[in-house]
Amino acid sequence: MVLSTLPGVGKNLAQKLTDHFGSEELAFASLKGGDLARIAEIDGLSPKRALSLARAVSGDSGTFLATKESIRIHKQLLASISTYASCQASRDRMQLLTPVADPSERRKKSLLSLDFASTHPELVETFSQSWKSLAITRTPNNRYERVVVSKQPLEHLKKWCRVLTPSAEETWKDYTVFKSITWIGGGAPADTPDGWLVLANNPDEELIIPEKTLDWFQHNKRALQVVREIVELQSIDEDFHPFIDALFSSVEGLNVLPDLLDEIDNEGDIEKIAEVKDLLWGEVKSLCEKVNLEVETSMNDAKMALSGAELLEALSDGSAFQRKIRDATSMVISDAMEKAKTELNEFLEGTGCRSPIDLFNKDWPAKINRSAIDKIDGQLESRLVTDKAQHIYNLASKLGPLKSHCEDAIRELIEFDQWLAIAKWAQNNDCTIAEIVDNGIYIEEGRHLLLGCQADPVTYGLGHAADDLDKQSLALLTGANSGGKTTLLELLAHVSILTHMGLPVPAKSARVGLVESLHILAKAGGTQSAGALEQTLVELAEVVSNPSAKLILADELEAITEPGAGARIIAGMLLAAESQPQTTMMLVTHLAPSIIKASGRDDLRVDGIEASGLDEDMELIVDRTPKRNHLARSTPELIVKRLVQRSQGNARDLFSDILQMFD
Repeated sequence: MVLSTLPGVGKNLAQKLTDHFGSEELAFASLKGGDLARIAEIDGLSPKRALSLARAVSGDSGTFLATKESIRIHKQLLASISTYASCQASRDRMQLLTPVADPSERRKKSLLSLDFASTHPELVETFSQSWKSLAITRTPNNRYERVVVSKQPLEHLKKWCRVLTPSAEETWKDYTVFKSITWIGGGAPADTPDGWLVLANNPDEELIIPEKTLDWFQHNKRALQVVREIVELQSIDEDFHPFIDALFSSVEGLNVLPDLLDEIDNEGDIEKIAEVKDLLWGEVKSLCEKVNLEVETSMNDAKMALSGAELLEALSDGSAFQRKIRDATSMVISDAMEKAKTELNEFLEGTGCRSPIDLFNKDWPAKINRSAIDKIDGQLESRLVTDKAQHIYNLASKLGPLKSHCEDAIRELIEFDQWLAIAKWAQNNDCTIAEIVDNGIYIEEGRHLLLGCQADPVTYGLGHAADDLDKQSLALLTGANSGGKTTLLELLAHVSILTHMGLPVPAKSARVGLVESLHILAKAGGTQSAGALEQTLVELAEVVSNPSAKLILADELEAITEPGAGARIIAGMLLAAESQPQTTMMLVTHLAPSIIKASGRDDLRVDGIEASGLDEDMELIVDRTPKRNHLARSTPELIVKRLVQRSQGNARDLFSDILQMFD
């Protein structure tokens, strides 16, 4: 993909993106990964525009969320889901989750993540804690003492260090005044002076300023630690889950990373390293003895009660009895061994080495893994015989080729955290993946998630997705004030948006037809002026008469003008929408009889949410699921009755008089 092919990206902006990230490939990687903060650093690029570009790279056409209300509800859904993410980077990346034309790949990831979360809850919790350290990688803005001498132009390195071009008369001897030199190309000394690096033409950039390469790994150490943990998890011989297999794929080729990260700390005192090396075997032997003594002491007072049946089982099945003993002692042994590993890490502090995960190769009695200690011994020896400059170069030569792979791995892990967050959100809200159908929308026991309370489940459908008696593509929704009409409208919007995002929906089951756009038309703020009314009517006409596949959810459109005219206008809009086979529409209204009369039709679908009275707390008793083909009353008398009970003085007398008028 070429940057200039993105919507609204011209030649100048494409060049700015390339210059800012270093290459077009790196710019796309940041856009795809949702690195919004860094994208917005570009001069003239607002955070809103940065988000729009990143979403375009992720497949958003920008046409589905067709109204301000659609955008608002989508934003609310993202905010709800993002609270389950482990880190800010994942929350930022979730902003790229917009409805797309083909959500099939996301649906697969949602299903995979849901299955993993339900079958491996302990790993989900482990990852959630560990992945708090994830963050988009950053390059530190350090400047280094190193001087780069090259006959080839290396202008882009001047922000990091001095870059000099030797003249024809100069030799390498003219640069011995500098402490750290990287000499590139011909004319280098035969014997490399202390602190110098001599490289051939066109070397790997990570080697030119090796300190910069190591600083990158140090600066991103917390996020790289997460990568390390996934690499080390691979070494466990255990069948996991396809989600974990995909996780392992993200760190493929990074098996050497844990050892190299251990080597980065090269500032340890040489004398300290020599002392630790001399005492290493004595220290680990002492730790082993301490573990065995601590376990033996702890187990002296341990008791294990066995029933007669268990005794008989032990006689018939010795392996089962052994397992019971292991279960009873495993926590004591594990705690003692973890304590020993912590003490060994304290002993190794300042050497750049860490206690191995497999310090012991036997549970009881504890026995030191000699090969693991031999490896530490070898690392200490290496530090003693390698001077600092050579050590930095060696590390940079090993870590440099891994840098871009580490960046990719961290980006992928952030995406994995995003999908785990979606799975946790879905589990917590009893969500499921909707079935994709040709047309319409249907929800069984759907629940509005953003009310701040436990919502009553609702079953409702429109179009071909609905049950046999509800397959009309258009419906008027009537009923009680505060009965849940707008809540149902928003619930349908939630299900449509989430399905087009490829995510689970808050319902026992759902069927959704994919559409090109979602039009949520909110309540008007009051009777409009002639000019505003004209503009509103033009916009409505364009929506309902457009033949494209769409879902229209309108809330009390009659408020745009006086009721009589409003009913006639809405009737005309409904008939226009009905003539479009790819349009599904629900209209919340209090003017259903007038609209039906104005349309000249007696077969328009009218559903109703009916209030049957007030409970002991004077709250409406409502069946939130609409009755099909039923004109429900708005029941304002129930609201007035409640006001009689809740008011005092003159106001109560007034509401009592008004209530009598309903008789």
